[in-house]
Amino acid sequence: MSESSKMKSESKPAFAVEIRNLVKTYRSSFKRETFRAVDDVSLSIAAGEVYGLIGPNGSGKSTTMKALLGLVAPTSGICNVFGCDARRVDARSEIGFLPENPYFYKHQTAAETLKFYGKLCGIRGKELKNRVDELLDLVSLNHARNRRLNGYSKGMLQRVGLAQALIQNPKLLVLDEPTAGVDPIGSREIRDLIFRLKEDGVTIFLCSHLLEQVQEVCDRVGIIFEGQMVNEGTLEELTSIESQHELVIENADDSLLESITELVKQHSSSGAKLVSSGKPRSSLEKLFIETANSRIKNSKENK
Repeated sequence: MSESSKMKSESKPAFAVEIRNLVKTYRSSFKRETFRAVDDVSLSIAAGEVYGLIGPNGSGKSTTMKALLGLVAPTSGICNVFGCDARRVDARSEIGFLPENPYFYKHQTAAETLKFYGKLCGIRGKELKNRVDELLDLVSLNHARNRRLNGYSKGMLQRVGLAQALIQNPKLLVLDEPTAGVDPIGSREIRDLIFRLKEDGVTIFLCSHLLEQVQEVCDRVGIIFEGQMVNEGTLEELTSIESQHELVIENADDSLLESITELVKQHSSSGAKLVSSGKPRSSLEKLFIETANSRIKNSKENK
């Protein structure tokens, strides 16, 4: 390895996002009391990873996110994006952000909106036109590109917001409740987009209170409560029950099930017991989407 390539290898940051010992304290406007919104939070996100931060309202999720975006100054601690201090303006060129309730000029069309944000990011001419076309295709809004946003549904507006967050081709995408108020089909479309972005190597930091959504898309999850990180790990680490094992058997007849039950009873002296049995359940969301897709397919076939 040459000296120059060795230096590049050594200078490459270990994480896309690194937050160390983050503290954010707010002072009351009327009293001298202080409130610690974030209390010594640390987390790291590898490049290309989807990381979910979950917690109840007021737990410190949004404050942590704003500190990473450079929107609030930490009381103490460090927030780095690809090895660069998040408070520096140049660090933000690597970040795309979708807030929970994005605001757009409703008299503009989707294409005009993306052109507006593209120009703010310094993109011009043919490059901007191609980027707008590419993003509208990515979020499946080409058919409505010239429709004014005041005629868009909530799900369509969220997809415009996602396209806006991607206009400068960021390496890190920060999403705050990306499917809030969106119906199950629109929510599924946004999650499919997250998977596509992950395949393209985009690092994603997701804040949400929708646990099923987080479970579907995230590689690792952090749980924050009252400003403190209380648990963190992969989904397997966080959700597995160490004292239990699950067997899924297909096409088992009654005699096989009875034999398995009897075998477990024979080992009851060692503490083994059958906790539950029955057919596995699908989620209501999955049932709804399958039903809707079936109706749409039948409608197309009958035309």
